[in-house]
Amino acid sequence: MDRWQSMRIFAEVARHSSFAEAARRLHMSAPAVTRAVATLEEHIGTRLLVRSTRLVKLTEAGARYYADCQRILAEIAEAEAMAAGSYATPSGTLTVTAPAMFGRMYVLPILTEYLDRYPQVTGRTLFVDRPVNLIEEGVDLAVRIGHLADSSMIATRVGSARMVVVASPQYLREHGMPTGPADLTRFRIAASTAAWASPEWQFAEDLKVRVEPSLLCNTNDAAINAALAGWGLTRVLDYQVGAALGDGRLQIVLEDHEPPPFPIHVVHPEGLHAPAKVRAFIDLAVAKLRSSRLRPDGGPANAPD
Repeated sequence: MDRWQSMRIFAEVARHSSFAEAARRLHMSAPAVTRAVATLEEHIGTRLLVRSTRLVKLTEAGARYYADCQRILAEIAEAEAMAAGSYATPSGTLTVTAPAMFGRMYVLPILTEYLDRYPQVTGRTLFVDRPVNLIEEGVDLAVRIGHLADSSMIATRVGSARMVVVASPQYLREHGMPTGPADLTRFRIAASTAAWASPEWQFAEDLKVRVEPSLLCNTNDAAINAALAGWGLTRVLDYQVGAALGDGRLQIVLEDHEPPPFPIHVVHPEGLHAPAKVRAFIDLAVAKLRSSRLRPDGGPANAPD
């Protein structure tokens, strides 16, 4: 039990890069946390953390040990949960991550319905436009858009999303319609610096066009609002502008030159057995997302009803 507790304390310090934060989360004193890690290092015979007045970092050995601790602690939690029956009944905290707009539009309604069904579960969202390491950041599962590089994850495909260039009908009436990707240099562009941001826009058959945006926005919402206002063109994933496409406020251009759609998956770390809280959410999310207009065959996708 002492070894398990020491590993748990060390993992908490490593996760937050802070002895003080680990102590707060574990409801322990900071000196007790420091002593526990020091005792663990002495027992192992190597330094696990590099400490300074402003920084706590894992050593190379510490990074390897932290990964092992994560696995061992997860297996202990699984065994305890199975013995307590939580593998049959969803309970505990469920943490879900997704891209920011997709999370708000699609994942949050699924999560709130899930929490209504299973009141013993507390939900936590991490909707961000950056890669999230599920193991290191303590996330149970993710919805990911794009081709998956991590083969250690269990993935279920639920749909796809198209990368589209859009503008308002008013802007196109005033400035004309681009007939090919090379025409983009003649048009005013609002681009997002969030996910998918790149100075090169890729089209079908690996054609790449370097664009020079007149407006750089730090969110997709802002770039979309500029397009809605008739200011210029922008490029987003089709689900992000589904409602505006449906009611005619925006129009897709260069549709014949679109790159292949991006797959959308629900993914979770490989483990011995997923607990009930994860299995139940995956079942609900897969059913809901597949029945939405996120077409698995790469067809048009609009905002959810």
